[in-house]
Amino acid sequence: MIPDDKLEQIIDRFRNLEGQLASSTGSGDDYASISKEYADLGPVVECINELRSVQSEMADLAEMMADPEGDDEMRGMAEEEFASLKDRQPVLEKQVQVLMLPKDAADEKNAILEVRAGTGGDEAALFAGELFRMYQRFADLEGWKFETLTYSETDLGGLKDAQAAITGRGVFARLKFESGVHRVQRVPETESGGRIHTSAATVAVLPEAEEIDVDIEDKDLRIDVFRASGPGGQSVNTTDSAVRITHLPSGTVVIQQDEKSQHKNKAKAMRVLRSRIYDAERARADAERAASRKGQVGSGDRSERVRTYNFPQGRVTDHRINLTLYKLDKMMTGEAMGEMVDALVSEDQATRLAEMGVAN
Repeated sequence: MIPDDKLEQIIDRFRNLEGQLASSTGSGDDYASISKEYADLGPVVECINELRSVQSEMADLAEMMADPEGDDEMRGMAEEEFASLKDRQPVLEKQVQVLMLPKDAADEKNAILEVRAGTGGDEAALFAGELFRMYQRFADLEGWKFETLTYSETDLGGLKDAQAAITGRGVFARLKFESGVHRVQRVPETESGGRIHTSAATVAVLPEAEEIDVDIEDKDLRIDVFRASGPGGQSVNTTDSAVRITHLPSGTVVIQQDEKSQHKNKAKAMRVLRSRIYDAERARADAERAASRKGQVGSGDRSERVRTYNFPQGRVTDHRINLTLYKLDKMMTGEAMGEMVDALVSEDQATRLAEMGVAN
């Protein structure tokens, strides 16, 4: 459990911020910074106060239970209430611990989702398309907005690669552990011998960067325009509306051709480019910390195999936390994905609590 003096420091800091806000003029960078810290600490203090209320009530009930002259019926009621509060106390203690974990600055951001077919030819492309639709359905269930930015199909209706912007509350915090290689094991429809094939798709979830997050200068960009093409290379547009943006310092390239307007394609491409550069900067900053976290849920490395979808057995297994759900059909419709996401978030919290020396 977190020491009581540490909890007192948090409450003191909250009261101090409250006083600063009350005497502030209500403008400027300092006001915004204080307001944010105050808002972040609010739920922590609320949970601490609830925990202390439970502890105080338990102490009063313990006295009542220990009173030899007390009424038997009252003592019985006190014992029942004490048992209920005793169960509630560790739940509140865990909530306080989790709320005190250092925040990932990107957790409240929206996300850019990228899905690409990996090894496995047509079967990999078909699976990539199913994964993309799985995330779209999950976003719908979560009440998020899912906006497809690019979608490149194969001749057989599979997915070469696609990008989407997902907007809503806590999107990146919920989806950030999805990055990596997703493997599928099943018998393809074209397989006459009934043999199980293994193929893969890669997923990348990037925090969507705002202009203030990443400084991109015009001189660092090369922008090329060309005629959009569809499957097989056929022209799907008679004007040079497709846009290719190259960030010269990093070599990052983004192509956008889904819109008929060059202006719209450029805006979408910049949105993706900004997020890729922001993600790369985050990865560099986190490298040292990640190296010391051998037991972490995952680094977000797109080369890391994170999950296997086994269709013959109807199961999906996340290899980082050794969790298997025999709900593959519901996983692919997004219904069971929340259970997987919750488990990944909980594992990450447990790991970080252990690093802080806080017992679960």
